[in-house]
Amino acid sequence: MHCPACSGSKSGAFLLSIGLLAAVRVAALEPGPTHLDYQVDEGLNINRLVRADDVAAHLVLRSGNDARILMAFPAGNSGVGVWFVHSPEKLHWKLEGAPRAVHRTDRRGRPLRGLVAEASVDAGELQIRKALLSSVRVLRDYQSLGAAPPAVSAAPHVQGHTISWSRDRLDGAAGYRLVLEVTHGELHGDRLAAGSDGRIGLRITGLTGEEPLRPLAGPELLNELASTDAGARDTLAFLAYREKLLAGSWRFQTYFGRDTLISTRLLLPVLSETATEAALASVLERVSPQGEVAHEEDIGERAVLDHMERDGSRSAVPILDYKMIDGSYLLAPIASAWLLHDARGRRRAAGFLAAAADGSVQRARGAALMANLRLVVQSAQGFAAQPDAAHLVGLKPGFAVGNWRDSESGLGGGRYPYDVNAVLVPAALAAIEELHASGLLSPYASAQDEALLADAAALARVWRERAPRLFVVELPAAAAREAVRSYAASQGIDAEPALQALGDTPLRFTALALDAEGRAIPVMHSDEGFALLFGELDAARLDEVVNVLLRPFPAGLMTEVGMLVANPAFCPPQLQASFTRNAYHGTVVWSWQQALFAAGLARQLERSDLPAGVRAHLAGAQRRLWSAIEATRSLKNSELWSWSYVAGRYQVAPFGSAAADVDESDAAQLWSTAYLAVRPAVIAVGAAAGTRLAQRRGSQSPIVVGEGVLQ
Repeated sequence: MHCPACSGSKSGAFLLSIGLLAAVRVAALEPGPTHLDYQVDEGLNINRLVRADDVAAHLVLRSGNDARILMAFPAGNSGVGVWFVHSPEKLHWKLEGAPRAVHRTDRRGRPLRGLVAEASVDAGELQIRKALLSSVRVLRDYQSLGAAPPAVSAAPHVQGHTISWSRDRLDGAAGYRLVLEVTHGELHGDRLAAGSDGRIGLRITGLTGEEPLRPLAGPELLNELASTDAGARDTLAFLAYREKLLAGSWRFQTYFGRDTLISTRLLLPVLSETATEAALASVLERVSPQGEVAHEEDIGERAVLDHMERDGSRSAVPILDYKMIDGSYLLAPIASAWLLHDARGRRRAAGFLAAAADGSVQRARGAALMANLRLVVQSAQGFAAQPDAAHLVGLKPGFAVGNWRDSESGLGGGRYPYDVNAVLVPAALAAIEELHASGLLSPYASAQDEALLADAAALARVWRERAPRLFVVELPAAAAREAVRSYAASQGIDAEPALQALGDTPLRFTALALDAEGRAIPVMHSDEGFALLFGELDAARLDEVVNVLLRPFPAGLMTEVGMLVANPAFCPPQLQASFTRNAYHGTVVWSWQQALFAAGLARQLERSDLPAGVRAHLAGAQRRLWSAIEATRSLKNSELWSWSYVAGRYQVAPFGSAAADVDESDAAQLWSTAYLAVRPAVIAVGAAAGTRLAQRRGSQSPIVVGEGVLQ
């Protein structure tokens, strides 16, 4: 949620006036493109993100009844934090001045890097409950589960007004330090007491010994087409490094394959060649020998903990997680977009693919990509031969997650996700057809591979025609109307706008997923955005998709505070309980899903074969979507948000502020920076001007420089 002040809309002004959200951009610590210092106040959290030379850190001060201090570092995905005992009174932090980047050494003279920050809190007393110094994964798990591995415990050291914790990493490498110095008030063991004015002042020092990453900044990150939005630029810059793009902060400060691929696709027109290739290289480096795209990596001390559990060693060799299925079907379309459809990528394609994928001579990037293409085609053959639910691409055995809705209940118990099967598999096969025809992969393909890839086009046709049908849900008009009335009453919202939008015809929409028996999970969802951006839809299907999703909630997904990612109004009550406004993938708004839908609409509007009525309908939907995006523009760089319903209106509720929320939103999220490329300017500029801009760049790829995609 870091962006310039809200627009002049009533919605934007209202959001600022009630004080839920604020964003502040402050002067950098020092001049220079790699220096950042900005603040995001979201819900109960003050977030201060700083990068100065080889120091990058995210300070989180959590107010409310359960106060905490966290400092997360992109270096090694490491962090330090302290949690305080629950307070009956709500506490409020204040950051006093700008944090300072500092360099220290540990007891063996090894470098430690981090921040010093001054803060105060209006609390009579703070009792320390737990301090942790480890991987951000460990801190993240403690925050959500309340448990941490005993091996990472660190004893406090109290001296005068200072309490500190310090330890080496579990493998003996340089570790971490956290220091709290009471500058106002008193320290009594693990209890901090206020001064006579009821406030406690602290000097907070957080340090890590992990190796710093190399930032991408300035023209090495973005080209001249990128939006000037300072908030999005700062967010992307904090998350972008030569080694990888970080998925988000504070909770996801490392590589995530899906996040990298989706973000790269949405940002492609405005990313530099260096940044694009850094992103794609990070994915290819982590492709398994079988061709799977890695979802997440365990690095630093999290990797050490994994090895201790698996083999008893204290190795820090990264461990890659391959449980997700969607990333493996995103790689081909996005690789094709860069290597074949962008003039910059085409010029560099052969050299890029020939480079080593893992920093050694063992495997070239082209070989890693070839392994993925082989996997996609082989996994698609079963359904092409027998197009039924049992031959779709399902979640891996033993896992309840597999696509971006990766909370345990995000698919409602489904085993075959809509986005993967109805959109991404056929899109991947179509991209493979193009890559095979280009000859780019010939140096990495055997004769058997060549024969395999030659079948991609035929496989794509079967998947495109037959897979989406399996997900169709149809309800009689009367049943749909009753479901809307009942669900609206249960949520305390007005049903009338939704009922008016339904009409008297049967309601058709696609299921979120199919269960293990091939039955539809009748939850309406936003994943049709993938179909708009990656799929091939006829005019009737396109019109239906847009009509369904942009109806007022709970007939569709639209609200005044954005497009929800799920609508469970048409499923049984026991399943509705998994899709609440407190659930991570429930009736909440994810910023990037709106960007995906906007980019998909723009792509479809560039078609020349649409009937006038469908085109007008899409243009109206586009305006409505952008109205919702602009109404909450102060949040668009954050991960997600929820809502309340007061006096007949939807109002934003930062996710993580309510006690019932299962987690909290990241203040900086990689794929939420998509609005640097996806924006509404083209409507005013016009398609012809946009086309001239594309020609000036010498690119034949779709260029999202506004609300339209320009060919």
